[in-house]
Amino acid sequence: MTHIRVRIFLYFFLIAIGVSAQINTDRVMSIGRNALYFEDYLLSIQYFNQVIKVKPYLADPYFFRAVAKLELEDFKGAEEDCTLSIDRNPFIVNAYECRGIARMNMKDFKGALEDFDKGLDSSPMSRSLLMNKSLARIEMKDLDGAKEDLNKLVQTHPNFYNAYLVRGSYLIQAKDTLRAIEDFTKAIDLNKNNFAGWAYRAMAKYEIKDYKGSLVDLNESLRLEPDRTSLYVNRGIVRYNLNDLRGAMADYDRVLELDPNNIMGLYNRGILRAQVGDNNRAITDFSNLLKQEPDNYFAYYNRGILRKETGDLKGAINDISKVLEEYPDFLPGYYLRSDLKRKSRDTKGAEIDYWTAINKEKEHREQQALAAKNPNKSQDKKEDSVDANDHTARKKSDKNINKFKQLMMADDAGLDSKYDNKFRGKIQERNVQLKQAGDFVLSYYEKGDKLKNTVRYDKALEIFNKQSGLRKKLLLVNDEPALNELQMQEHFNSIDEHSREIQQQPDNAVAYFARALDFMLVQDFASSLEDLTRSLMLDNKSSLAYFQRAVVRSKQLEFERSQEGLEEELPMNKSFNAFNQKTDKAKSQKTPKMDNELVIRDYDMAIELNPRFSYAYFNRANVRTMQKDFRNAILDFNEAIRIDPEFAEAYFNRGLVYIYQNQLDKGTADLSKAGELGMSEAYNLIKRLSDEK
Repeated sequence: MTHIRVRIFLYFFLIAIGVSAQINTDRVMSIGRNALYFEDYLLSIQYFNQVIKVKPYLADPYFFRAVAKLELEDFKGAEEDCTLSIDRNPFIVNAYECRGIARMNMKDFKGALEDFDKGLDSSPMSRSLLMNKSLARIEMKDLDGAKEDLNKLVQTHPNFYNAYLVRGSYLIQAKDTLRAIEDFTKAIDLNKNNFAGWAYRAMAKYEIKDYKGSLVDLNESLRLEPDRTSLYVNRGIVRYNLNDLRGAMADYDRVLELDPNNIMGLYNRGILRAQVGDNNRAITDFSNLLKQEPDNYFAYYNRGILRKETGDLKGAINDISKVLEEYPDFLPGYYLRSDLKRKSRDTKGAEIDYWTAINKEKEHREQQALAAKNPNKSQDKKEDSVDANDHTARKKSDKNINKFKQLMMADDAGLDSKYDNKFRGKIQERNVQLKQAGDFVLSYYEKGDKLKNTVRYDKALEIFNKQSGLRKKLLLVNDEPALNELQMQEHFNSIDEHSREIQQQPDNAVAYFARALDFMLVQDFASSLEDLTRSLMLDNKSSLAYFQRAVVRSKQLEFERSQEGLEEELPMNKSFNAFNQKTDKAKSQKTPKMDNELVIRDYDMAIELNPRFSYAYFNRANVRTMQKDFRNAILDFNEAIRIDPEFAEAYFNRGLVYIYQNQLDKGTADLSKAGELGMSEAYNLIKRLSDEK
């Protein structure tokens, strides 16, 4: 029902702007792609739905709707939409790749491989297709095929960072750890500021027991990604192997500071606490873990042992029984439960468990003897045999209960899941080492930051909020969230209401301004600009309208630029770049080309009308930074800071400009001030700079 209501609002919106739905499909398609680019996936789907409803024979809206669904992890829906797109146009290469990625996420690796091959028929040098094809082959255990694809990928794209990470991961599976280390080292040489190369090489070094080298690499990866829990998990294991028990414990404490419900942090800290005799707190860790993951039998078994130590025989029996229900051939469990039952005076139960263990052990030895005589028919799992003194680490995905004493290591996926997200969203941000704080915009919503409690104040905005009669208070924000479905409905409805208001009061500048805000929030920048221009024609003294028009023009320019110099790259295995569609018809539907000078002029007018508008200075400085007009950018940042001495983002961005000009001392000082004012990312950047001096 919710989706139906949103469609109705969209229909009224099309009528409100005075043209038919049929005529506006190109425009609606363009707005949908705006929303997709700015990661407003639910909203983009609604726009593509409208195009599909009017022109169901077009391939593009199905493809872009599939991309949005992929980002929302609706893999089945993405697959179906890609198929619909391909049915209408079998030459959209990216539709095959999008469908392949969706199928990989649904474990249909054979189907994914077929899609990647179809894409490669048309684009044989595509690095993303080659990479995803190799990943599919790795998942299918076709290591020879994966090797062939990865070698081709490296040969054809020798500077492609991800190629070395993927081939290194393949080499780890192929038990060629030394060559894997070479690939991870090459990845680091190509991009030493990406944590993943260091993290992967650290774990490769761990495999060959180079614990000191592994620790060095993990320290570097944590310097680059100080809040990534999986890195602390693995560093704790390395420290444990270096007999630094206190350091390992500190790492797991840190994991649980960042994420109190982290499974690996709770499990590993519980293991370490048990080893030092801190039994009660170890039980607490395992109990908290089981609240999050009630089928973790490793935790049950370890808690059962600890409960025995603390005299809770009933609780111990319950825990061990759960393990034996899941692992009925786990001999240590029967011996332990037999002992527990004997101490609980359940002699009969103890005898049953004891003889069950004896008989199963005898049966196991007979199977081993038979396997020795017929090695080709052996089905015995070698991994079931575990050194009783091996207390180091097992992969999180390893369910061999015999490894209950081992610490839990983050799988590769533990690193990949967040690493892949580096490729999601705005393509112009890929591999950028120094990214400035974004422009401020007038909006009703902000994400919020616990560390930054600064109230964004401007006198003109305060007066407007008191006098405008708008139902919501306008805010100055630079961290806009995507709209949820209720908010989408609200703003489409608001567009309707303001349209009726404008019909009744065509000289109402505030109504145009308010509708422009709604249009911006639903990613219709062209309509927003039209309304802001009309508002300024009626009231040319509004600094807020000039400011907002500059912001919307900047957004439109940003989207235009994203369509011009696109890299041929899709992310590894999970997400998909919506804007790598070089043969896309919709690509030709660009907004009119505008120069950044129009943006500057609007900020000039906003500042002329409101000389203490610090956010206009800040945004204008950002534009000038992009134009490499560093001198005037610094002057604008200076003025923003003079007006607001606690303007953290202005210090941060001015610091970056100084760094661009190799004035590292000034840059570091500004970054330090930004960090002091709540921008934690500034400290990470300071560390990078200090290491590069």
